Amino acid sequence: MTSAELVREVRAFSWNGCATLEGVTTVALGGGRTADVPTFVNEFWTSKQRAAHSLHEISYRACFKPQLPRFFIDRLTQPGDVVYDPFAGRGTTPLEAALCGRVPCANDANPLTAILLEPRLCPPGIADVKRRLLALDLSHAVDMPDDLLVFYHPDTLREVCALRAYLNAREAAGTMDGIDGWIRMVAVNRLTGHSPGFFSVYTLPPNQATSVTAQRKINATRNQEPPRRHVVDIILKKTRALLKDVPAGGEGLFAESPAERGRAHVYTGPAHATPALADASVGLVVTSPPFLDVVNYKYDNWLRCWFCGIDPDAAKLTVLGSLKNWTAEMTRVFHELHRVLRPGGCVAFEVGEVRGGQVRLEEAVIPAGAAAGLEPAMVLINTQQFTKTANVWGVANNRLGTNTNRIVVFSKTP
Repeated sequence: MTSAELVREVRAFSWNGCATLEGVTTVALGGGRTADVPTFVNEFWTSKQRAAHSLHEISYRACFKPQLPRFFIDRLTQPGDVVYDPFAGRGTTPLEAALCGRVPCANDANPLTAILLEPRLCPPGIADVKRRLLALDLSHAVDMPDDLLVFYHPDTLREVCALRAYLNAREAAGTMDGIDGWIRMVAVNRLTGHSPGFFSVYTLPPNQATSVTAQRKINATRNQEPPRRHVVDIILKKTRALLKDVPAGGEGLFAESPAERGRAHVYTGPAHATPALADASVGLVVTSPPFLDVVNYKYDNWLRCWFCGIDPDAAKLTVLGSLKNWTAEMTRVFHELHRVLRPGGCVAFEVGEVRGGQVRLEEAVIPAGAAAGLEPAMVLINTQQFTKTANVWGVANNRLGTNTNRIVVFSKTP
């Protein structure tokens, strides 16, 4: 399907009997030129939680639902096409691409992306994970930071630190294998949370680690102390949940052939400079960049970085408070996307309204993409009721936060 055919389908789209609303987004392109971009509003995919493959159930701040990339992958690509996300986060787009029989490529300035994504592109069997975990001695730890006792029972912290030491030593020695990588990925996502399924006492949702000082206040307010959690049991429980939809042995999980799997890559670096990606090699880009300074990924991930032995200051993440600077950086990214995109390929660039709805980033994205030589085809606005995450944060539906997915679709001239 071409971008023009997608516009026609979206115009006729109906969800539960609700017809698509159509309007126009008019933006200035510079030099006295303007662009009138058709804009469509509907609920284009479900708002239900956990409606996608179980491998997606990894928490990460400000990630979109797998149904978003699936909407575009199904319509704008064929099996074997390369689908790429330059701001991959937890890896939703490349994982969904692989599940759809496309070749996944991902990039992110944050090295946590590779840690979160690569194991799920090649998941081990539960028996292998259990065997490895039970062979570990987690009863002794050399380095146990006392300040982390605000999150963990002393015995739990000992196990966390022992596992951390084992994994980091394996990586430093070059002996870390796929099973180790899987265990690290699961452990990173069980470090803190708000249920007994995490290593910690009750704290913020798992996609955001609060500070030690703030956790002390939470403990005092709730009159709580960190309970004993068993690290191995929790990792195995989460592993079973993640592998719920994976066939025994993993055969047939991903539809692409072994040769196509060899074309899959996960890069770590800036989105505006990806020399390892060949010219005109990508069929579709589905991505969501950092929304100005709305999310501080470095601060949110400080505990995950500690566990993985990552210096959070080493990653040059895109957190820009000025709309002018943000637009300039996105323009650099679009120039790179134009280079790697094949003729006729498309970009689905998801943004949102920020700062109380006063800033609608699609109005900045359209001229940025056009300046790089891409043709704006439409703006698709997916609007729906908030679900679990909003309830956790106490956010009223359609009043605070990012209330819609706002996707600008571009195409590269054939």
